[in-house]
This record gives sequence, structure tokens and C-alpha cells, in this order.
Amino acid sequence: MGEQQQVQFPQEVIDEYAALGVDLVAMFSAGHLGTRMGIQIVEASADRVVGTMPVEGNTQPYGLLHGGASAALAETLGSVGSMLHGGSSKIAVGVDLNCTHHRGARSGLVTGVATPVHRGRTTATYEIVVSDEQDRRVCTARLTCLLRDVNPGDAARAGATG
Repeated sequence: MGEQQQVQFPQEVIDEYAALGVDLVAMFSAGHLGTRMGIQIVEASADRVVGTMPVEGNTQPYGLLHGGASAALAETLGSVGSMLHGGSSKIAVGVDLNCTHHRGARSGLVTGVATPVHRGRTTATYEIVVSDEQDRRVCTARLTCLLRDVNPGDAARAGATG
């Protein structure tokens, strides 16, 4: 799947999460599902999250990118943005995901870009545009996440460093 890229975070964000024992790179890696799907987060901030995913290995029986794969990419990117907006005292939990599939993709890499539509105290909504290598829109998604307070044990489930 190519060379692994590390997500770049501002030092103050790294320090904030490290004080809680949370490994940001592991937390924002898209988890086990994202690893199996080849999702790579290449840029991450509350204002913009960018990630890629290969089409190969994520297709439906007709050889097209599976709509569920586009949805998983979209939810991953929107969730990362929501988490960064909420800060270390909040956990982002997806409560609504809507995807419109515009065209198929048969090969290459798709890129998703998540940008905020609404960032409040208790919810965050992101629009995610998934495009192919020719910059043609494959999918448009909208994700709303509930921002809930961190509970004891959340850090362990979200990539604690030990």
C-alpha cells in the first residue's frame, strides 16, 4: 500500500494528549478497520482533515469502490476533525452519516477531505468530499458527531501509551 505517512500535529496538541497518556498517531490512525482498508490520514486539524484509501481491496462484486468503504473513509475523517475540535476532554461519537455516491472508481487511490459545517459544544458536523485521482467527486458525505465528556477508561480504548 505504499509508504506509511505520519500525521503531523501542532506540538501543543501532542503535549495535551501525551499528558493524558494518549498516543495521537495511534488514536488517529483510523483504527483496525482503517488499517485493513488502507486508510491513511495525511493532514489533521479541526479545520481540515485529509485522508487517502486505495480502491483495490475495497471493492464490491462489480469491481467498483464499495459504497461502505467510502462511508468508512468519510466517518473516519469527520470523526478525526470532531475529536480535534472537541479537544482532549471530549470523545466524538458518530450519530448520523449520510453518503451520496456520484460515480464509481475502479482503481487507484481516493482522497477524502473533511471540512466543518458546524462546530458546537455538544455536536460537530463535517462535510466530507471523496474524489478520485482525476479530482472527480466520487462521494459526498455529511457526518454529525456527539461530543461527550471523556470517561475513565476512554484513553485505554483510544490508544493509550501505557
